[in-house]
Amino acid sequence: MFHIYEGFHLVDAYHKMRYQRKYNPDTRRAVKIALVALVTLLLWNMPAEWFGIQNLTVIQQRVIAIFAFATLMWILEIVSSWATSVSIIVLMLLFCSDSGIAPMVNEEEVGSLLSYKGVMASFADPVIMLFIGGFVLAIAATKTGLDAQLAKVLLKPFGTKSEMVLLGFLLVTGLFSMFVSNTATAAMMLTFLTPVFRQLPPEGKGRIALAMSIPVAANLGGMGTPIGTPPNNIALKYLNDPEGLNMGLGFGQWMMFMFPLVIVLLFISWRLLLKFFPFTQKTVELKIDGGMEKNFQSTVVVVTFIVTILLWLSDRFTGINANTVALIPFCVFALTGVINKRDLEQINWSVIWMVAGGFALGYGLNASGLAANAVESIPFGEFSPLLILVLGGAICYMLSNFISNSATAALLMPILAIVCGAMGDKLDPIGGTGTVLIGVAIAASSAMILPISTPPNALAFATGYVKQSEMSKMGIIMGVISMLLGFGLVYLMGTLHLI
Repeated sequence: MFHIYEGFHLVDAYHKMRYQRKYNPDTRRAVKIALVALVTLLLWNMPAEWFGIQNLTVIQQRVIAIFAFATLMWILEIVSSWATSVSIIVLMLLFCSDSGIAPMVNEEEVGSLLSYKGVMASFADPVIMLFIGGFVLAIAATKTGLDAQLAKVLLKPFGTKSEMVLLGFLLVTGLFSMFVSNTATAAMMLTFLTPVFRQLPPEGKGRIALAMSIPVAANLGGMGTPIGTPPNNIALKYLNDPEGLNMGLGFGQWMMFMFPLVIVLLFISWRLLLKFFPFTQKTVELKIDGGMEKNFQSTVVVVTFIVTILLWLSDRFTGINANTVALIPFCVFALTGVINKRDLEQINWSVIWMVAGGFALGYGLNASGLAANAVESIPFGEFSPLLILVLGGAICYMLSNFISNSATAALLMPILAIVCGAMGDKLDPIGGTGTVLIGVAIAASSAMILPISTPPNALAFATGYVKQSEMSKMGIIMGVISMLLGFGLVYLMGTLHLI
């Protein structure tokens, strides 16, 4: 969706680098594959009583093995995250469903089977529709030049003073990443910064501040809306699941407390960037090429954007949930010719498959009865609510710095939903289940220590203006601040029963 930007070559190089690292055959990769195979087969075939879970069926044991397979494959990054997700779905269909290999799925011998329709439906979950709607909006904005036009208009009020230009890029990047892929946002904004970099003296640190502002703002901005980043969508799925927590958390309700948090964090990051990387040149001239053509399609995109956002924000009054609203722009753009079949190829299908695999894991845990058995066998009610919150956030933060934050959320959310559900009212002192799951989503967006932590980090690092030590310093400080303020906010909102 961002091929038109000069900065796309950075995105392309980043993905090629990661692909080469995963798929080049070497000894380390062979060892990783052997480890995954060994652990998976061990869990698949070991005596059921060793798990310590009462009434464990063969199907439930296989789900445990598949879950372990997914965890190791995502953490070790042996293949792309979406490829692991496809494997999860196929393994469940073949060995755990009522459409599996006949000798392997004799229900009398292996226990209650998963519905193959239920497994496949993971790809058509309503939250997936929310993803697709968000991608379509981003494609239409890029295609018509609306994003570049908005950037020009929104950055203009910040003038030419270096410090204010930095603030402008932080706020505009943060705003864009609430509705557009943070990778696309980072590619676009770094392209706009290219002429600015040329104006700044090489001996100063202003270039570092501007280059760092893009990944920081893109990562933090994603917290602001349910469609800003995949972990938000995944959290919303488990919070609103009619057969689970059924909290009915809406798009507008999410933004009500997360949008102010993002703004505060962006201002804090602004002051930190100025402290660590002060400008020696006091003014810079901004020149942003491109813009929106005045034609029928552009008008359709602008009106549809406004209507969609208003419907998202007013879901409590209209009764139309965010997932349904997300399909309205898709319908409008298709009927008016704003997007065509070639544009659909720009949808980030790898992310959708990645999330669908996580949903399939959650379905397997619940539909197989494994979650219920685990709740009965493990005394979750005796766990400390604060420990669950801190441990869940810490694990998510650590993993998200090294692997996809989508994969991290897909692993942790189903487990935490089960744990929180089993704890019941004991989570009330920290604001309930919403505090934990939204806290994990915040932790995922806060992880930005390394160039490999997120695509925006990699893009900023590829400019050559940012050293890894500088990125780590800023990433650690902002990550800690983000989690402290974020956890504090959701705790407060939870105890006041606003979520």
